[in-house]
Amino acid sequence: MGKQRQTALILGEGPTEFFYFKSLCDVFKRLTIKPDYPKHTSIKELELKIEEGISMGYNHIFCVIDMDTKDEEPERTQYQKLKDKYAKPINKPKKGIYCEVEFFETHRCTELFFLYYYRYTSRSYENQEQLLNDLNKSVEYRKTMDFFNKIKGLHSYFERNGGSLENAAGNANRSMDEKEASDRDYTYSELGRLIKEMKELEI
Repeated sequence: MGKQRQTALILGEGPTEFFYFKSLCDVFKRLTIKPDYPKHTSIKELELKIEEGISMGYNHIFCVIDMDTKDEEPERTQYQKLKDKYAKPINKPKKGIYCEVEFFETHRCTELFFLYYYRYTSRSYENQEQLLNDLNKSVEYRKTMDFFNKIKGLHSYFERNGGSLENAAGNANRSMDEKEASDRDYTYSELGRLIKEMKELEI
């Protein structure tokens, strides 16, 4: 009997993550990836999506989180409660359910990981616009549905324009090493770890 195929639901907080992880389906061909996102970016909506994914039988639910919206209360406390709720795997053998829910954070937002396709930075960004300006120095990028549809896959678009997923993951890991060494609470991404986990699920 063959090994059970791993299924991963990737929950972002908006269309950016949806379009990006959809574009990675071509890279991770042996892993069934379904990107999705809540229609409203509240913690409650995210929790509903997680519960939906668990009931649908996904083995893994990866939540991709923009930390710039978690800097203030009450979002910070609500988010911590959500992480605590899913700290242990959901295991309901009688229902045939086993699911690991994990959270992967980026500060300020997922676009930092896109910049990491091209170069490393630990610069502190006061707002998202500053980060997008830096990204646009390496590659044209617009945070619009028209742009996402036009380029036909964010990942391949970045690679066609001189970026590399390997670089992005390496730079993200470097940002986490520096964050832990210096207690930096800005300009970091855990998406390198997510890419590593996705590769391991393919084996």
